[in-house]
Amino acid sequence: MVRRRTMLLDGRPVELTDSWYPAEIADGTALAAMGKIKGGAVTLLANLGYSVHEAREDIVFRGATADEAAELGLPVETPVIVLSRTCLNAEGVAFEASLMVMVAEGRHLRYRLIAG
Repeated sequence: MVRRRTMLLDGRPVELTDSWYPAEIADGTALAAMGKIKGGAVTLLANLGYSVHEAREDIVFRGATADEAAELGLPVETPVIVLSRTCLNAEGVAFEASLMVMVAEGRHLRYRLIAG
C-alpha cells in the first residue's frame, strides 16, 4: 500500500511524502484508506504492534524533477532534499518505507543519535 501526501506550510507545499506499507499490515486499516489518520500512522502502527526499533535513512541533495517542481511550485532543478527512510521493528522486519522530497530553502535537519 502507498500513501501519498503533500505537506503544507502556511498554505504552500513544502514536502512530498510517499510511504509504503506491506499489504498484510495495511489491509483493513486507515493506512489503506484515503485521508488523514487519527493520531497519525505512527500511532496506528504502534497499536498494531509495529514500533520503530531501527530507522535507516539516506539523504541526497539534488535538483527537483519537472513533476516535483510542478507539485511544489518551484522552478525545475531548484535544490531539494530527498530523504529515504526504512523503519524496522525489533525483529528486523521492515514495515514502512518513506520517500520525502523537501524544499531545501529554509529547512534545518537535526539528528540526535544515542548508542544503546
